[in-house]
Amino acid sequence: MQASSFHIGEHVVAPGTRRTVDLPVSVLSDHTPVTMSVHVLHGRRPGPVMFVSAAVHGDEVIGVEIARRLLKAPQLDAPELEKFKGTLMVVPIVNAFGFLNHSRYLPDRRDLNRSFPGSLKGSLAGRLANLFMTEIVNRADYGIDLHSAAVHRTNLPQIRVSPSQPETLVLAKAFGAPVILTSKVREGSMREAAQSKGKDVLVFEAGEGLRFDEMSIRAGVSGILRVMRTVKMLGPKGITRPKVRSILTTSSYWVRSPAGGLLRPFKSTGDVVEPQMLLGIVSDPFGESERNVVAEYGGLIVGRSILPVVNEGDGLFHIADVSEKYDAELTLDSLASQLEADPLFDEDEII
Repeated sequence: MQASSFHIGEHVVAPGTRRTVDLPVSVLSDHTPVTMSVHVLHGRRPGPVMFVSAAVHGDEVIGVEIARRLLKAPQLDAPELEKFKGTLMVVPIVNAFGFLNHSRYLPDRRDLNRSFPGSLKGSLAGRLANLFMTEIVNRADYGIDLHSAAVHRTNLPQIRVSPSQPETLVLAKAFGAPVILTSKVREGSMREAAQSKGKDVLVFEAGEGLRFDEMSIRAGVSGILRVMRTVKMLGPKGITRPKVRSILTTSSYWVRSPAGGLLRPFKSTGDVVEPQMLLGIVSDPFGESERNVVAEYGGLIVGRSILPVVNEGDGLFHIADVSEKYDAELTLDSLASQLEADPLFDEDEII
């Protein structure tokens, strides 16, 4: 059975083809038009519709590179597209305004990921959110939103999810990120708006703002392909399963700076810490006073500040509770080794 043509905006994508379409967003003050570009891969055979989005926050560029490599993956090239089931919509840059300005925000300083579901007659953020919901989320069965930590912070590759459907956690596990963190949806976020439509979105967090991290990029590309395999959009060829299960955690907390000054960290992302373990020291610029940074509870460091200049109350270490009996260090080492050896990343044009 052949699929019908796929309609998005004013564009039509024929079965068994792929193309980039531009959806009008706004016009800049100098009359330059701004669009949201979507690359659509429409399989010849019917199947699920999935979206992959990046740069909702304009400075989180790692997702843009993940999207680029995904679109060049051999599983999605022209010959393989004949076997492809369903439709994949990839939006590498949702917030073009922030991306061009190396900024998290839109020109009006609004956070796009606090502006969903948006409004056709609202602010610039509201109109962009509305466009994304109307043209992307409403057409999709599944979604994966790519993020990084903010500037001057870094995240261990992790899936964040608030499952309302049993299948969601299955897909999160299939992704194969080192950590799955179940967390509440934030008001105004894409995840909240999608969930109100009965659609859970996987959020992949990895690396830091305005920077690339090779292992995080590889984790993102391979994870998306695994999810596509799980929902039967792709066959198993060239897509490896994770050798160990992800570390599942349901709670986390931030260790905050006890004083302003200069931070000397002793621990990093991926380290397992015990209660009351020393994580670092904050000193004043004269070296006259020092304050210890201590873990209140044990767990796995899934994010941290990389800026040595800190203010009192700044979040320094993000620690996830690991209540199940995981060998966290072995899990992280195994997944990293698998990504290093994955033949998917041997091709020069992908790397």
